[in-house]
Amino acid sequence: MPRGILARALLAGVATAGLLAASAAAAQQTIELKLSHYLPPSHGIHTDFLEPWARALEERTDGRVKVTIYPGNTAFGDITRQLDQVRAGVVDIAHGLSGLPRGRFPATSVIEMPFLVEDAGTASQVLWQLYREGRLGDEYDGLKVLALHAHNAGLIHTTDTPVRELEDLEGLRLRTPSPAVSEMLEYLGASPVGMPPSQVYENLQKGTLDGTLFTWDAVGAFRLNEVLQYHTDARAYTVSFYFVMSQRRFDSLPESVQNAIDELSGETLETRFGTWWDKWDRAGREDAVARGHEIIPVSDAERARWREQLQPMIRDRLETLQDNGVDNAPAIYERARELVREYSDSSS
Repeated sequence: MPRGILARALLAGVATAGLLAASAAAAQQTIELKLSHYLPPSHGIHTDFLEPWARALEERTDGRVKVTIYPGNTAFGDITRQLDQVRAGVVDIAHGLSGLPRGRFPATSVIEMPFLVEDAGTASQVLWQLYREGRLGDEYDGLKVLALHAHNAGLIHTTDTPVRELEDLEGLRLRTPSPAVSEMLEYLGASPVGMPPSQVYENLQKGTLDGTLFTWDAVGAFRLNEVLQYHTDARAYTVSFYFVMSQRRFDSLPESVQNAIDELSGETLETRFGTWWDKWDRAGREDAVARGHEIIPVSDAERARWREQLQPMIRDRLETLQDNGVDNAPAIYERARELVREYSDSSS
């Protein structure tokens, strides 16, 4: 072979080898994922759920993936913007409250109907099954749904006025977590006030709120026992949450990373929310007891009376959802009730 041709062949071989090496190096570059949520880093959702999930993903991908978590005290922790940030690619993954901003997940909000479900384990499994059955429509288009869940049935917490009967709610200004709960409060004569959880303490302290609807875990996380006195254990509602990833970002990942995410999500998470939430609630309740607050129990018979009294409100809410584009809203609600019974029976 002539010397010139040989030289060119050698150079071409070196270049090809360089390209292959560069491609291999690029393939092994660290994949950085941003994960945001709206809660303090001390909350159990951060310490027991999101932090271990992120570290498990890193371990399962042999360090190829690095997950940085941005909690509520960071620039990415705005509860009203998290979903938009995922869709825009500002963050890759977010855990947020389905009811904020309002109107994003109307079919999902069926799980939040008054007195439908009492515990996080059942509520989360029901919600996940509704999603798997396709009953939530196109609400999650463009998103890779990693988990959907709900919390233990919430309480009515007040500063100066104890709520012993539904009629005691009349005239009270109460922070509300979702449209369904807002309609319940309005129907009962209260004044629902929507605001992010982080603003509730100040408004209770100032007296611009008479109380709030929260779970025990949130009361503890946001130090609300410092300004509350009464806690009515009505178990009247739940609120739903999403844990989602940009579908476009997920699709861009190597198959091995996609598989790792799938293995750590879905059913793997759904079965854990009940145990987690029982743990998270415990601290807030124990703190209220230690402070000498009054915890007002509501009997099953009284809850049944309240549920019956709210039937017109539930029908109106379902009609509103139907008018706003949720196909077969009453059928979704009836399926949810059926699943609540099924999952409650299986856990008893």
